Amino acid sequence: MEPRISIITLGVDNLERSYKFYKDGLGLPTTRSPEEGIIFFKMKGTCLALYPWEKLAEDVGEKFKVEKSKFSGITLAHNVETEQEVEEVLKLARDAGAIIEKVGQKTFWGGYSGYFSDLDGYLWEVACGAAEFNEDRSLKIT
Repeated sequence: MEPRISIITLGVDNLERSYKFYKDGLGLPTTRSPEEGIIFFKMKGTCLALYPWEKLAEDVGEKFKVEKSKFSGITLAHNVETEQEVEEVLKLARDAGAIIEKVGQKTFWGGYSGYFSDLDGYLWEVACGAAEFNEDRSLKIT
């Protein structure tokens, strides 16, 4: 298997509301609309998809149609180059309706990060540290 993730799909309670949060609030690019039943956002190196939670659980299998947990054990990360950028992204998310779960602060690993949860409770870390970036501003993994 090649080491890559093609699509990350988030099961959402309200496709229209989540579409507005990610497209209008955070400014993620897409050519899709909620009427199409699924949204794909163009990201660098992967795709972020939004799909109705019930339909996603049904697609995976009957045993997954259970109540969602507050913490799924998964976080999404958006890395930036400066502490100021961390604060700017956290503010953008808050202004779009996100909940700031952890304000930007120095970390035990020597960086700076904060967390927000989107409208469906998915956790996003916004972080900067000693990371290096490629020309397209994607994270350089060594």
